[in-house]
Amino acid sequence: MKSLAANPLFGFTLTVGCFYLAALLYSKFRSPLANPLLVSSIIIILVLEQTGIDYHDYNQGGQILTFFLGPATVALAVPLYNNRRFLRGRLLPLLLIISLGAFAAMASAALTAHFLGADRQVVLSLIPKSVTTPIAVEVAAMIGGIPELAGVFVIITGLLGALWGPRLLRWCKVKSPLAMGVAIGTAAHGIGTARALEEGELPGGASGLAMGIAGLVTPALAAVFLRLFRGN
Repeated sequence: MKSLAANPLFGFTLTVGCFYLAALLYSKFRSPLANPLLVSSIIIILVLEQTGIDYHDYNQGGQILTFFLGPATVALAVPLYNNRRFLRGRLLPLLLIISLGAFAAMASAALTAHFLGADRQVVLSLIPKSVTTPIAVEVAAMIGGIPELAGVFVIITGLLGALWGPRLLRWCKVKSPLAMGVAIGTAAHGIGTARALEEGELPGGASGLAMGIAGLVTPALAAVFLRLFRGN
């Protein structure tokens, strides 16, 4: 088994196969708990745990898929481009709202963890939780957090946003596709944006815009928040 796992095709095939099965499960039940990313991650963890395969051996194949994260992220700009005229006319208010939302996301998580007695590095690692992993890792390192932990928080945030974001917004009587997309993209980055695309092209485009703006402003907002946090 270990010799098989050393082959990069093992990790690649396992990942694609698990995600395909999870996607079939999701298409049948349409439950938030059957989210393909969540289910496939759990299956892969169980397989590695039960077989004793080292994560680094598995990730030799996983890196093949990691390479396509860039093109996949760029592809999220397609619905943004298709709705560019609608969004362009609202760009300034959207910029303000998304910036405020990004600041609220980092402040609410970090302050909650602080008041619950979390270690300072854990608190700092929570600050960039609502942006994509590459940005979050760099921001966490910049402000004194733990980059690896920040990456974990990013994934958890994205999963929770994809699982419960649309339902929570409907429960709050949010009916605007634009508002739904902006909220999901600001709070749950790329994973949330993929979920927003299931709601329609406008929510997906708005979510992609929100994800991009949040990624741009988060480093500056994190520095501002850190100064305020230190002041307390």
